[in-house]
Amino acid sequence: MTKVDFKKTLKPLYGPKPKKYEIIEIPKMNFLMIDGIGSPGTSEAYMDSLGALYPMAYKTKFLAKAMDKDYVVPPLEGLWWADDMNDFVADNKDNWRWTMMIMQPEWVTEDMIEQARDMARQKNPPKLLDNVRFESYDEGVVAQYLHIGSYADEAPVLQYMHKQYIPEQGYKMPDLTAKVNKHHEIYLSDPRRVAPEKLKTILRQPVELI
Repeated sequence: MTKVDFKKTLKPLYGPKPKKYEIIEIPKMNFLMIDGIGSPGTSEAYMDSLGALYPMAYKTKFLAKAMDKDYVVPPLEGLWWADDMNDFVADNKDNWRWTMMIMQPEWVTEDMIEQARDMARQKNPPKLLDNVRFESYDEGVVAQYLHIGSYADEAPVLQYMHKQYIPEQGYKMPDLTAKVNKHHEIYLSDPRRVAPEKLKTILRQPVELI
């Protein structure tokens, strides 16, 4: 049985060349998702959310493997915003809102997700297990950049992307109050195992034609 690695089979989406700005169109895909508010990496809500999301992802993979469809669990992704975007710009992380998510192969069904939830519930069920949902996300046209370095060093990259690169390509920033227009990050590295200066993070911003 072949194990699919989406970072290779969907290379433009999960394996772009580093330090290169580009405009690409993202197809509609399915995700496990969970919403929350609070500082990423430190708040109880964030940690509990990941504690529910990952078991669901791995239980679903187990069910798919039983169907002879094995794959590498895709990387963690996050949509980020704030009710007051000044909190986002000013790095007031306690007020940040987020949707953490993991992409699911097209053959994964709602029934499989619910089976995975039942499996995860059987022993030491995660606190926020029932908050995880299965939902499609149609992101559309985005500006994308593979950042190598710490999360704290993303600001200049995003400023250039928003203020210069996107307008130069004939696009503009969309209405940021709509969920589909949120700042999007894909975490290709495990920060517990990779030095900050070597972290790989795909940065995405949905755009609209001017």
